[in-house]
Amino acid sequence: MLIKLIDVNKSFKDYKVLKNINLSINKGETLAIIGASGSGKSTLLKLMIGLERPSSGQVWIKNEDIAKLNEEELDKVRLNMGMVFQYSALFDSMTVADNVAFGLREHSSLTEAEIGHIVEEKLNTVGLKDFANYMPNELSGGMKKRVSLARAIAFEPEIILYDEPTSGLDPVMAGKIDKLIKYTQEKMHVTSVVVTHDMDSAYYIADRIAMIYEGEIIALEDAHAIKTSSDKRVQEFINGGRII
Repeated sequence: MLIKLIDVNKSFKDYKVLKNINLSINKGETLAIIGASGSGKSTLLKLMIGLERPSSGQVWIKNEDIAKLNEEELDKVRLNMGMVFQYSALFDSMTVADNVAFGLREHSSLTEAEIGHIVEEKLNTVGLKDFANYMPNELSGGMKKRVSLARAIAFEPEIILYDEPTSGLDPVMAGKIDKLIKYTQEKMHVTSVVVTHDMDSAYYIADRIAMIYEGEIIALEDAHAIKTSSDKRVQEFINGGRII
């Protein structure tokens, strides 16, 4: 197991967001996490990268319980992880190339020539090799997502976390992002965790799908088993409430 959560609970003041989460994610697999808004999906993702700490329980990344690490130790673990944020989280004052290069400049001893080669390679991977000198405000939403992915893979991470990667995109661009997620997983053999509302995306990219309902994992199956689940809460979500 590359990622393992054991008896994880997370509360904000008196509100319990996650309840007794036990989850194992295998090396090289893509897990999609689905659920209604406010169910705890994004919080779960933030726990995996250490942006939030559990109120109780363990969050194992490889052989370390990151819930016990200080910020300096966490930063070392994060070098092996990439994250694609829902709203891309690009630096508006930097070019596309500088956004992709940012982590490499901050956390490596590579030369500018080496960094430039990596940036060019990653932008080519996401189909944006001709946009290195553009500013984020000159890009479409889908292009920003692709820049965010290029930045996430710049360090050749073992784990990539995606928070609503197709949110706000038209169906054609959403499909392109899905193909990039699959391509990245197959080419780099990364372990991917994808929070999404988009069931077409989840069915296409995921080896397994976990559904969170009111802070608890109520289903963890492959796509076929999710589609045919007898749980009414699962059926209501995947069918957009269109069940009788």
